[in-house]
Amino acid sequence: MGFLQKLLGKEEPVELPAEEEPVQPVYVRIENLKDFVDIERITKLVKEGNIVFLKTKELQRTDLGEFQNCVQKLKRVSNQYGFDIAGTEEGYLVVTPSFAKIAR
Repeated sequence: MGFLQKLLGKEEPVELPAEEEPVQPVYVRIENLKDFVDIERITKLVKEGNIVFLKTKELQRTDLGEFQNCVQKLKRVSNQYGFDIAGTEEGYLVVTPSFAKIAR
């Protein structure tokens, strides 16, 4: 037994922390909602972990029925995947992935 071991006493194994997985960056995207076809693209972006602000004013002005259909589809997709969705007075919809919640 060496001098330091006698001085310090027993040796105890030291556990090193496991390597952490690299954290993926979260992006905030601003997208236009022009028609029903855009819902698939927006869903893909949110599934990838992006927070999406949707500009909806133009669609609201041009075709209110199409806008309402888009919102209903987004709500169904949000419920299915655990996304959070909220509208703003300025004509935006905010869609977040399941790890982010919108404070109301």
